[in-house]
Amino acid sequence: MKKIVAAGLLLAPFTLAFAQSSVSLYGIVDAAIRRTDNEGPAGAVDMSKTQMIGGGMSQSRWGINVTEDMGNGLKAIANLENRFTPDDGAQGVGLPLFSQSWVGLQSSSFGRITAGRQYNVLFDLVTSTYASFPYSPYMEAYKPEIGMAAGARNNNMLKYTAEFGAIRGSLQYSVDEGNTVDKMGAAAAAAGAFKSVGGYLRYSNQGISGGAGYLRTTLPGGTKLDAWTLGSSYRSGPLYLNLGYAVNERKGGAYALNTASIVDSNVIAAFWTGASNGGFLPGSPATGPTNILNLRDHANKREMLKIGFGYQVTPQINLGAHYFNAKQSGSASGVYNGRAHFYVAAADYAFSKRTDAYFAVDRTRVNGGSGMMLSSNGARTRTGITVGLRHRF
Repeated sequence: MKKIVAAGLLLAPFTLAFAQSSVSLYGIVDAAIRRTDNEGPAGAVDMSKTQMIGGGMSQSRWGINVTEDMGNGLKAIANLENRFTPDDGAQGVGLPLFSQSWVGLQSSSFGRITAGRQYNVLFDLVTSTYASFPYSPYMEAYKPEIGMAAGARNNNMLKYTAEFGAIRGSLQYSVDEGNTVDKMGAAAAAAGAFKSVGGYLRYSNQGISGGAGYLRTTLPGGTKLDAWTLGSSYRSGPLYLNLGYAVNERKGGAYALNTASIVDSNVIAAFWTGASNGGFLPGSPATGPTNILNLRDHANKREMLKIGFGYQVTPQINLGAHYFNAKQSGSASGVYNGRAHFYVAAADYAFSKRTDAYFAVDRTRVNGGSGMMLSSNGARTRTGITVGLRHRF
């Protein structure tokens, strides 16, 4: 009898409820084949690259949501979320065990407050208010808009969010926990804790949404990065339209030639580069005394305009297209000043509410100073084709 009961528990859906508490498991498994040109090492005979990636439309993840109803409209809430790559079963490259890990309180009258590692206000605003696609907030394999979100997440964050009718607002604050060059020298972690403060305000009603947000991040060397965004979207039947604008600006003029500037330039480069989130370089790396002079020519400002649409052809078929135009400036010699153009078109077929397949084509082109390139191999153009399958649970 005990064996039968145990087997029944194992086969039951993975949602547990005791009185007013619940724990639920959720996730996405997304695997895709992606082929790109101009992505191999400089000088290679064949610079194309074909790979299976652990997320073409969405980054694969699993997570746990916890809720406890404590009465009088008050709930305790918590979330743990891990990102992984299903092509090899590994944890997401460069990511902690949990990309989100927070706990909080939620009131039906006063909103909610959460504490821990979580999405920042820029990411929250863009993905909830003027997302790039109606069936996915962005395309994981090609997401230049996320390159403007100052890393998208923050450690050690307190975030307060309140919603009153059609209006929602949010504020965030995070501390650096001593992760500064003054206290740790060159060992200050470029991916560690940063001091930040920001917020957003949005409106959404009857298919029309719009909002604006601001975030100031103080980097380990003391550099301040100001980021803000505004945009809107419109939904009517099968049609979806969106428009957005964002600015990232490093304050304080040219970098000083010291360790603090080396650390901070690496942080900004991590925000702004990468094959999936914008790609083009803000300046040549300054990894130590031998090439510290590279800092004098780094760009200090990046702007991006995005415009896109989606259309649901049938209950199963969704089409979408997006254009991003980015401008980079502030390089003293002009070597890293220029523009980048991003184009992406995608088709999605839903087998069910949980499972879909997709096909996407993207094109990136940069022009301007000689330093405007997509990676250290010197490429100025890149085309990608992505075919994938996604399941949500």
